[in-house]
Amino acid sequence: MKKPTRDALGDGILKLGMEHKDVFVVDCDVAKSCKTLAFAEKLPDQHINVGIAEQNAMGLAAGLAASGKIPFVVTYAIFGSLRAVEQLRQEACYTKLPVKVLCSHGGLTPANDGASHQCIEDMGILRTIPNMTVIMPADYASACRLIEAAYSYPGPVYLRFTRDAIPCIYNEDESFEIGKAKHLKEGGDVTIFANGDTVAIALEAAKALEAEHIYADVYDVHTIKPMDRAAVENAVKKTGKIITVEDHNIINGLGSVVCEVVAEMGQGRVIRVGVLDQFGESAPYERLLAKNGITVEGICAHARAFVER
Repeated sequence: MKKPTRDALGDGILKLGMEHKDVFVVDCDVAKSCKTLAFAEKLPDQHINVGIAEQNAMGLAAGLAASGKIPFVVTYAIFGSLRAVEQLRQEACYTKLPVKVLCSHGGLTPANDGASHQCIEDMGILRTIPNMTVIMPADYASACRLIEAAYSYPGPVYLRFTRDAIPCIYNEDESFEIGKAKHLKEGGDVTIFANGDTVAIALEAAKALEAEHIYADVYDVHTIKPMDRAAVENAVKKTGKIITVEDHNIINGLGSVVCEVVAEMGQGRVIRVGVLDQFGESAPYERLLAKNGITVEGICAHARAFVER
């Protein structure tokens, strides 16, 4: 079964709002696309639509947070991370206020909408801001649980969701901890770190590699800040061969975080699979992934080369 993680955005925030009266949604006029219409209808006193004004949304959210509320700013990733980044930095991160930013349409998933709506830089930009937490769930169930976790997590949190449907990986009762990667598959030849929509691709690649007697450890690194450093250290010691997979620029995303840890250890090798420092274009999502080598075969080719080397 496949479901967009933006569906979890809508369902998860509504559940939180029903349970906690301090939860507010600050909407940037994208309730239909980001699935917050039900929240607006059922909890109108906890919903504020600021219109297409993302910078104002961050300032308003900071004010709500300073007044004891837990605001969730909802918009597209391209706008929540770039258009409003100054306000997010100055008014939420600098002050350590619990402003939560829920952004749909992350990565290349806007597909036919083109480069203007595809956000390949967001997690890299936001992870460089002090006090910021950066998360991308791998499926619907994990998205629901991580939204719940973000509610009580201290300080500002950015969560990135997909527009298109992606495979469901987890059961609804699976538990998640912000900053702790999920070990999904055991293997001793190579290690694959992935996040978001690429976790399913990584699992499929690991299954294909088994037919060639190559066995891959697979991790869902849903949080890239704070990074699960122990998971990277264990991978270096266990296999020493790491492949990172992400629907994000290979510069400053998951691959870069992993490389930082590996470089500090002074051992191990990393191959980064992701968007090749280029803008997207209007095309089907699968074609955009293939153009950047974010495919089962692309991952398998790197794993074979690692083992042969």
